[in-house]
Amino acid sequence: MKKHYILLILAASVISIPAIAKDSLGIFNSWGAFRDPEIPRCYAIAESEEITGKAERKSFATVGFWPSRTIRRQFHVRLSRDRSTNSRLMVSIAGRRFQLTASRSDGWSQDKRMDAAIIAAIRSATSMTVESVGRDGKPIVDAYRLRGAATAIDAASLGCSRLR
Repeated sequence: MKKHYILLILAASVISIPAIAKDSLGIFNSWGAFRDPEIPRCYAIAESEEITGKAERKSFATVGFWPSRTIRRQFHVRLSRDRSTNSRLMVSIAGRRFQLTASRSDGWSQDKRMDAAIIAAIRSATSMTVESVGRDGKPIVDAYRLRGAATAIDAASLGCSRLR
């Protein structure tokens, strides 16, 4: 129950639109799916289960859909703390590694092809880690459980299928 409450709070903080605008599409293990018809946008989201070092903020992973922009299944992560600008941001899923495009605190797939590969890996794996080096030179490792991720991604996709 506590995890579900945390997911709802996390989802409310992802977008600056009032929390009332978001509809829960379901909670699937450690992943949730939400729709915000005001934007319009849908997304699957999970908070990291484990982190290395002291967190500066909540870390999370999302798969987003923006029907009016024809964006589908865009992978995004928020790091638990700021990374060094000269370090790579990597996501590891079932032995596959992907280098993300990154800012100090966020990372995205480099293109639609990488989005598709990451989502395919998420669907068949049990865990995922996001790794970089912090501004202090210490490792950043944010770990996620993937049970429920595929269902949450599908729920977000269906939730936005009629929004424009």
